Amino acid sequence: MRKRVFSGFRPTGRQHIGNYLGAVQNFIALQDEYDCVYCVVDIHALTTLESTESLREDIYEMVLDWLAAGIDPQKSIIFVQSHVPQVEELHTLFSMVTPLGWLLRVPTFKEKVKMQPHNVNYGLVGYPVLMTADIALYKGEVVPVGEDQLPHLELAREIVRRFNSLFGFVFPEPQAKLTNFPSVLGLDGVQKMSKSYNNHIEIAASPREISERVMAAFTDPARRYRSDPGHPEVCNVFRLHNFFTPARVEEIASECRGAHIGCVDCKKILAESISANLEPFRERRAALVSESGYVAQVLADGANRAEVIAKGTIKEVKEKMKLLQRADLEQLG
Repeated sequence: MRKRVFSGFRPTGRQHIGNYLGAVQNFIALQDEYDCVYCVVDIHALTTLESTESLREDIYEMVLDWLAAGIDPQKSIIFVQSHVPQVEELHTLFSMVTPLGWLLRVPTFKEKVKMQPHNVNYGLVGYPVLMTADIALYKGEVVPVGEDQLPHLELAREIVRRFNSLFGFVFPEPQAKLTNFPSVLGLDGVQKMSKSYNNHIEIAASPREISERVMAAFTDPARRYRSDPGHPEVCNVFRLHNFFTPARVEEIASECRGAHIGCVDCKKILAESISANLEPFRERRAALVSESGYVAQVLADGANRAEVIAKGTIKEVKEKMKLLQRADLEQLG
C-alpha cells in the first residue's frame, strides 16, 4: 500500500521559476510513488496577510499553474484548506494538548514577530498547531521538506506523539522526505527569487516578458567590459543556465571566461532557453483557461475527496477523547 504524502502551499498567485524548480517539480515527481494530498493553505496565509483583496485570484492562478505544470487531479487530491472545516476542529483539539512553551520557542515565530510587530496575532503563535492538524487530519505519513524545515516537522511529530500518548494511537508520526529544493536567487543576484522583491520570472510569462526580465538581470559584478574575462561561478545568470541550458553549461562557462561572449550574449541564450523550456507549459495553461470552470471543478472534487478522509479522522479522534458525539445521543438515558 502506498504511503500518503501531505504538502501545503500558501496561495501566492502565479508561480515563478523559483517555485517551479523548488517545489512544483517535486510535487509532480512524488505522484508516481505516493498518494499525494496537496493543499492551498489559505487559513495559514491569514496570519501574515494585511489584505485579502487578491486571495481568491491568487488561489486560482496558483492552482492553474500547478495543473498546467503536471500535477494530476486524477493522481493527487488538490484542494483549498478552508474548504474542509474539520482542519479547524482538529486544530482546536490539538491546541488543548500543546504546551504554550513549545510554540513560543519556534524560531520562525520570533522572526515573524520582528517582521510584523504590529500584527502578532494568536494565529501566528498557533501556526505550528494548525500545520500539524493539516498533516494529521489526512494521516500524512511523509512530508517533503528541505533541511531548514525539519524543526517545524519535529514539532508536529511531538504534538502527534503527545496526543497518541494521552488518548491512544490515532496518528502516524509524519516522516520527513528530504527533498532537494534548490534555492534560486532572483534576477538581482542578491535576494531569493520572490515576487516581493520583484526579481522573478513567472512560469506563465510570454517570450517577450521573459526576454525583458532576463536582459535586466544583474550578472558578474567584476565584469565591466565585454573584453574582460568573466567569472561564471559568481554570476546569477549563469546559475540559471544550469537549470535551463544544462547541455551547454560547460561551453557557456568557457566562452565567458575567455571573453568570447559578453553578458548580453549570455542573457540572450538564457532567455531563449527559458522560453523554450516553458513553451509546453504555456500551451497547457492556455488550454486549461479555455475550459471554463475547470479549476473550480478540480478544487471542488479535491475538497470532497479530502473531506471523506477528514470526517473519518475526526470521528476517530472524538471517540479516543471520549467526547460525546451527536450519534451517541440516542444511547443516553
